[in-house]
Amino acid sequence: METWISVFAAAAAFGITWLAGVWFIPFLHNLKYGQTILDIGPKWHKAKKQGTPTMGGIMFIIAVCLCFACGMILFQPLAGKNFAGEDKQEMIRALSGLIMAVMFGFMGFLDDFIKVKKKHNEGLTVMQKIVIQVLVIAAYFATLYLSGVTRTAIQFPWGWELDLGLLYYPIMGVIILYLVNAVNLTDGIDGLCSSVTVVYMAAFACISGILGMFCEGLLALCVAGGCIGFLMWNFPPAKVFMGDTGSMFLGGVVCALGVGCGAEFLMLVAALVYICEALSVVIQVTVFKITKKIYHTKEGKRLFKMTPIHHHFELSGWSEVKIDVVFSSVAVVLGAGAVFMAIGMFGR
Repeated sequence: METWISVFAAAAAFGITWLAGVWFIPFLHNLKYGQTILDIGPKWHKAKKQGTPTMGGIMFIIAVCLCFACGMILFQPLAGKNFAGEDKQEMIRALSGLIMAVMFGFMGFLDDFIKVKKKHNEGLTVMQKIVIQVLVIAAYFATLYLSGVTRTAIQFPWGWELDLGLLYYPIMGVIILYLVNAVNLTDGIDGLCSSVTVVYMAAFACISGILGMFCEGLLALCVAGGCIGFLMWNFPPAKVFMGDTGSMFLGGVVCALGVGCGAEFLMLVAALVYICEALSVVIQVTVFKITKKIYHTKEGKRLFKMTPIHHHFELSGWSEVKIDVVFSSVAVVLGAGAVFMAIGMFGR
């Protein structure tokens, strides 16, 4: 019964998000909430994508929250179980994770709103974003700790466990900060962030099932359904962008599932596509600065044609569809690897 509840909730999230686009996209057009494209990006982006409505992530955020809430409400009477003991802690982890993701999404909404109002691509400052994100992460960990969720050990394959003690919180806080922004960077071409995230959510739905965690699996499947529904409007050529509103929310859920399931290592494995996207930016900037100093020139060398790395492939002649398919395929391999590791680590 638990599985069917999650499946129906995922289907509902898909349907709500897809149908919402029929009304919400014209609504954004009427408000003139179009995306301003950076001049530093691929030249054809400004010509083809300028003015495409943004903040479309609102569609799947609302759908995910509604369907997750309904699934949680129906779980007790239909499955004949009560949230007590370990089940209660799991519910707290999943609910706290969703709230964290919504707060990240709200920060993204503020960023998007400022951009569309000022008609340029500069919203919140970098420092403002970091401060807000750190506060959200701190509130998330505080909620878990005060609720009795005090686990600080990280599980690795082959039975290895590392208990970080209080160091768990700053270390994992930095990882969450990195991953949330990495997911945000992945949202650079039509359909990429949505398709990669569907794969990640499917992997963690499986991992949640292996662990017997209904709430985490429900959240993962609701987000997967919402992303597929959004892809109906965001697949190339996109009729709407999720904006920072959507990508920051998705980044929050990505982290919430890894921490909530106690599968932080598997989170990093399944999220390697996001990690590489952000890492490509770090590598590009580092190489540029080092070579600039070495050669004493105004311009340093660039390792990639453009970063994040999906733009490198785009400038190499790959279509957006090809990038979506290849990156998602890599995510499938990584997700499958994470699931097989979970079977070895947690399988009963």
